[in-house]
Amino acid sequence: MPLTPRLMTARSRDEVHRASTPLELFFDLCFVVAVAQAGGRLVHALAAGHTGEGIVHYLMIFFGIWWAWMNFTWFASAYDIDDTLYRVVTLVQIAGVLVLAAGVPRAFDDSDYRLVVAGYLVMRLALCSQWVRAGLSETDPGARRTALRYAGGVALCQAGWVVVLLVLDAGPFGFAAMAVAEMLVPWWAERTSKSPWHPGHIAERYGLFTLIVLGETVAAATVAVQEAMDEHEALGELLPIAGGGLLIVFAAWWIYFAVPIHEYLANARSGFLWGYGHFLVFGSAAAIGAGLEVAVEQAVGKAEISVRAASAAVTIPAAVFLLTVWALHARHFKRTVAQQLTLPVSALAVLASTFAGDRAVLVAGLVAAVTVAVGVTLSSRQAPEAESAV
Repeated sequence: MPLTPRLMTARSRDEVHRASTPLELFFDLCFVVAVAQAGGRLVHALAAGHTGEGIVHYLMIFFGIWWAWMNFTWFASAYDIDDTLYRVVTLVQIAGVLVLAAGVPRAFDDSDYRLVVAGYLVMRLALCSQWVRAGLSETDPGARRTALRYAGGVALCQAGWVVVLLVLDAGPFGFAAMAVAEMLVPWWAERTSKSPWHPGHIAERYGLFTLIVLGETVAAATVAVQEAMDEHEALGELLPIAGGGLLIVFAAWWIYFAVPIHEYLANARSGFLWGYGHFLVFGSAAAIGAGLEVAVEQAVGKAEISVRAASAAVTIPAAVFLLTVWALHARHFKRTVAQQLTLPVSALAVLASTFAGDRAVLVAGLVAAVTVAVGVTLSSRQAPEAESAV
């Protein structure tokens, strides 16, 4: 790897065998630290009965985490040249992620966003420098303008975050306004020329992050069960939660990876809508883990909420996950009405399981498992070229 920086030329959208790099995987793992912090604070809020406030803070913080990850992922898909300067700047972004993660508890508990904004500032300034470098390296005027628009848009939005969260303390409404502004930057930047992101690479990156978030969900639920068992001999109450939670996570993995989604990501419009929709996929996947922790705490008498509320902490994000994956993935590959209805009906059944008392999580898990079985059965009846499990 050369030490001298070279031109940051765009990579081809048709590049074969394009795969995620070790640096990208390291980046994802560091981001999961922030995801775990957000999930942990959501557990405390829900268990204490602060449902509305907890969900609002969770959505706000998770948006910041997800959007920073999005920014890096799509840039890297277009311009990752893996030289020394690129690696160093990416490591700076990772440092910003860790600062953001350290600030999550303060933001959640006290609405103190200073440390979160500081971490975001580090990440976004590093990203701006990457876009400027790409713009200065481009020989095509349209591509250069797009890269520099990204740099300017990201910098302007970052200044907006500082004003909204630190100067004005504008709260959720100011946050929502800035979130919309952030999501408009790609639309504005790519009006002149489309960035050369790679469909297969993007699909793999999103899939890998989904795996990591589901893994964090399993880890969080396992620790919760372990701690509950250490303090209480409540095996009868905890086994249904553990079993149901595991079935939900297994089904979530199966359903997400059932279709070759890169075939759908043919243009910028479908790609961006699909990418934006993953806010709900990632957020709900992480929230399932938080919900399982809440259900465990309620089962052993440590949560100040009802059985139904604890059950809803699992069933609602699970239903959101199923419905969102159907909207983003599955519906584009279904050939029959029965296949199209499988996931929406399953989402409703998971929601209905909220009313199954202390066995609600187990019932939701069984519904998820049946969903996979039905999907496999329906797809096996189609011609080979039309197959798509679940």
